[in-house]
Amino acid sequence: MISVITKNIKQETGENGSGNHCNGKYGEDLYIKVPRGTVVKDAKTGKIIADLSEEDQVEKILPGGRGGKGNSHFATSTRQAPRFAQDGDKGEEKELILELKLLADVGLLGFPNVGKSTFLSKTTSARPKIANYHFTTLEPNLGVVRVNNESFVIADIPGIIEGASEGVGLGIQFLRHVERTRLLLHFLDVSGTEGRNPIEDFKTINKELEKYSEKLSKRKQIVVATKMDIVQDETLLKELEEMCKKENLELYKISAVTGEGVEELISHVAEILKTLPKEELFAKDEKMVYTLEDKEDDWWIKKEDDVFIIEGKAVERLMGRVNIEENESIYYLQKNLSELGIDDKLKEMGVKEGDTVIVAGWELEWSN
Repeated sequence: MISVITKNIKQETGENGSGNHCNGKYGEDLYIKVPRGTVVKDAKTGKIIADLSEEDQVEKILPGGRGGKGNSHFATSTRQAPRFAQDGDKGEEKELILELKLLADVGLLGFPNVGKSTFLSKTTSARPKIANYHFTTLEPNLGVVRVNNESFVIADIPGIIEGASEGVGLGIQFLRHVERTRLLLHFLDVSGTEGRNPIEDFKTINKELEKYSEKLSKRKQIVVATKMDIVQDETLLKELEEMCKKENLELYKISAVTGEGVEELISHVAEILKTLPKEELFAKDEKMVYTLEDKEDDWWIKKEDDVFIIEGKAVERLMGRVNIEENESIYYLQKNLSELGIDDKLKEMGVKEGDTVIVAGWELEWSN
């Protein structure tokens, strides 16, 4: 079972710059180990930042605090030895979502108790819990199939029922695991022993896939008619055969208990996988990247009574680089406020000599 864990992880702040031409050290990198297959998302936008699906893959999610610049950085032809330096930045703060999406080549779809777990136990070394009642499988099970000196990974995805994409049953917790698979085996019970209609089941589950992800709904599927050893009435099987022929779907008939048709299905799957590329969760150009680069428009001004309040990342970073007790540092502040366009905006809003201006929490007096 996968649990959601809320945890605060703090990166180092960049060290302050100082005199004697000394720049501050950047914050040390913080490495966090996660299981292979973890996808990192921005909690606010849902956009993917990193897909950690490769062996020993390392991704920079957030940069550490940038070191402050020493006094020599601010020297000019008229100011040879500035008496101020730049404080180190605190770095970015973001809320992230970490999702584990299993790395499997083949996903087993189907309502509970249609024979997926039995099939997995017969074809791999996996030993899932098997019993004749619904929701036997409460967590994804993985197994490795070896055939003709090759191998591939099968994932038994439990609990996908009607309403799964909206949170019914267990399916919503595991639909994400199907996303990485290159091929889906859709198991349908044609025995008639539980009163199930395989065609209705097929349509129901595919509807849930489409609701969850249009891309996933178009993934290649092979229909697998199960429990052939205990078929009570071949009417259901014939109707399924007609549907597959009409929809141009491959159909394999098996009994995981007796082994009927299993070897043929596995051999076919191995051949199909040779033609299917690895499934990418997102396009490379869609990847979100966090940096410490200044954004010139990352500020805003609001007026409360006769007080002008300036906020935003740009001014927060700026105030972190100045020492308001030093005249030279104040000059540096005024120059940068002007370059950001804040001076012009204040004048446009009617600021006057002596008005109070609060910059990122610092109360200052405006002078023309």
